[in-house]
Amino acid sequence: MSEHEHDEEGYRGAATLVFGEDEVAVEVDLRGYFQPIDGRYHWYGRVKKNDDVTTRVEGGARTALLRTPTGQAEGTLTDQDPWGRYRVGGISTPPYKIEEPAEH
Repeated sequence: MSEHEHDEEGYRGAATLVFGEDEVAVEVDLRGYFQPIDGRYHWYGRVKKNDDVTTRVEGGARTALLRTPTGQAEGTLTDQDPWGRYRVGGISTPPYKIEEPAEH
């Protein structure tokens, strides 16, 4: 195991990005992990290519509320990859349900 591997949980499927009052239906692939160094949960992933998202990000929108069927969180939209997907992420409770650690 390398020093950069984490015990990651995630979500893949339908979601909604909320830009102010406007909602955009999207598909996402998300994962995340608890970082013991800073004591916070780091989540990240990609938003599948969506022309409405591209127009908003190119117009200056960099943050949005990301909703999934099991949660929501503020996220930051950053670099677009060659396939038109935007990276999204945050440092907070993730926008999806995470399993509670098993008690020993």
